[in-house]
Amino acid sequence: MRILVTGGAGMLGQKLVERLASDGVLGGRTITAVQLTDVITPTAPAAPFPIDLTTADLSSPGAAETLVAARPDVIFHLAAVLSGESEVDFEKGYRVNVDGTRNLLDAIRGLADHTPRVVYASSIAVFGSPLPEVIDDDHLSSPQTSYGTQKAIGELLLADYTRRGLLDGVGLRLPTLSVRPGAPNKAASGFFSSIIREPLAGREAVLPVSEKTRHWHASPRSAVGFLVHAASLPSEAFGARRALTMPGVSVTVGEQLEALRRVAGDEAVALVRHEPDEAIARIVATWPRRFETRRAHELGFAAEQTFDEIIRAYLEDELM
Repeated sequence: MRILVTGGAGMLGQKLVERLASDGVLGGRTITAVQLTDVITPTAPAAPFPIDLTTADLSSPGAAETLVAARPDVIFHLAAVLSGESEVDFEKGYRVNVDGTRNLLDAIRGLADHTPRVVYASSIAVFGSPLPEVIDDDHLSSPQTSYGTQKAIGELLLADYTRRGLLDGVGLRLPTLSVRPGAPNKAASGFFSSIIREPLAGREAVLPVSEKTRHWHASPRSAVGFLVHAASLPSEAFGARRALTMPGVSVTVGEQLEALRRVAGDEAVALVRHEPDEAIARIVATWPRRFETRRAHELGFAAEQTFDEIIRAYLEDELM
């Protein structure tokens, strides 16, 4: 069992390889090697198998072919330019998120008699206005941001290459991951984490949107579980629809802050300062708020039930 992880230097890539190193197996098969790649050199935990660290840009000619030459059995495609940066830098977003994905799929296509499982990190940003109160599995994608459009294109490519028998793909529409550890990133959704993470560390945080803003969340711990589970299920479990929305928790920002209050007290909540940012508010207003994820639940995907659980997962995984 050989595994390739693109975007391996990112938060999710790092947590995924830590889980793989801890488990030592994937889908009942012993892992024999993992390759981590990113535009900056990733780091690797101690593991019972060799981990190869490489630096590569999938949008560069020949990079994808080099990466898949070892014929990995499972590819986790996590590499992406995030939502805020994709909106600001139109060219970079399409080059990385669309051209890079197409290059990877075409490189796999060039492998004779080899159809790896490809787990693609998509996003709930593929949905956009007008939005129903609850989005079910039959709701069509209608992205209202460049990032969401790029992820929707990736889903369609994945489905078509799978239909043609060139690979075995599944796309996971991930919720916003909260609470993200580390420094703020360029995602428009970053404040959802910072208003929890920074107060827990005794630092001020800026809230750029209304406390009435509702959104869909899951922890990084759950996201890693989604990826591992998706790589382990038989292909026939997914049928012809190769993208599905992951479970999560629907809460308003105000409910996030109340969960913070229950976990860390009034002093933590007092460190959150409301400072409206119309650019971020416009992006977030196009995002969905609540999902009914029956298909994912039937396939065994699971996440937290409350935002209190999400905060406690962060405390356990990052601060204890």
